[in-house]
Amino acid sequence: MSRAFVFPGQGAQTIGMGKALADAYPAARAVFDEVDEALGEKLSALIWEGEQDTLTLTRNAQPALMATSLAAMRALEAEGVTIDAAAMVAGHSLGEYSALAAAGALSVADCARLLRTRGAAMQEAVPVGDGAMAAVLGLDLEAVREVAEAAAQGEVCQAANDNDPGQVVVSGHKAAVERAVGIAKEKGAKRAMLLPVSAPFHCALMQPAADVMAEALNGVEIAAPKVPLVANVVAEQVTDPDRIRDLLIRQVTGAVRWRESVLFMASQGATEAWEIGAGKALSGMIRRIDRGMATRAVGTPEDVAAAVEAAKG
Repeated sequence: MSRAFVFPGQGAQTIGMGKALADAYPAARAVFDEVDEALGEKLSALIWEGEQDTLTLTRNAQPALMATSLAAMRALEAEGVTIDAAAMVAGHSLGEYSALAAAGALSVADCARLLRTRGAAMQEAVPVGDGAMAAVLGLDLEAVREVAEAAAQGEVCQAANDNDPGQVVVSGHKAAVERAVGIAKEKGAKRAMLLPVSAPFHCALMQPAADVMAEALNGVEIAAPKVPLVANVVAEQVTDPDRIRDLLIRQVTGAVRWRESVLFMASQGATEAWEIGAGKALSGMIRRIDRGMATRAVGTPEDVAAAVEAAKG
């Protein structure tokens, strides 16, 4: 049985995530301590006892979700299930950083600092209120691309996340994205609605953030991952550190090709996906993309125990 480890992106954050893991596993607690130290603040206190609105701020959510994913990974490792139990790793947007840290390509401290920089840069790239994102349900990628093109009218409007066969997210200038919602409904979308996000991610408006990340990533050591990364931007596996660095920069403005990434993993023989960290959003997407791929969420000590038993089988 071939297994992929996948790592969630923004939207999965909840107050209290990872606390049970930290209480049960010293190695998991050490991840949160390391992230706190790298950022020079008690992010763990915000994650476990803070306000949801503050945790949801991009600059906080990104390192927080990575810390929770890595805590789950360390808990698995403490029980003898290492990264080698996976044939490949992938992550949704910021989850790509978690995947790289889990696979030994980035240190946890570097990852935390990069994600704090990435979150802040993405937040600051576009003035609040100028950009928007919307989810379109019930139209495929090609149809949504046509919607975005019709809605642009000289502004930016792009397909940003190809999540699964029935869900594509568009991103760009607010007025253009609002036009896209209307056009999508006219073209027969089941639903099209604006998302509660603070910036228009994964579109050309994020170029200032991509420039910031190019500089930040050039100052960080990236090793070859212990297992291949299926990268968002190309939906294929990569192991070369220089190529990974380039793709992480391109990822800021590029589309998250999640549907294609899952199909690629299946084509390489992956029969199950373990979602490492907070929530179960990716598991739902994966089941809609490939009904034959089994999924498992690993975010609590109980999940870890069940996963360890499954790995023995």
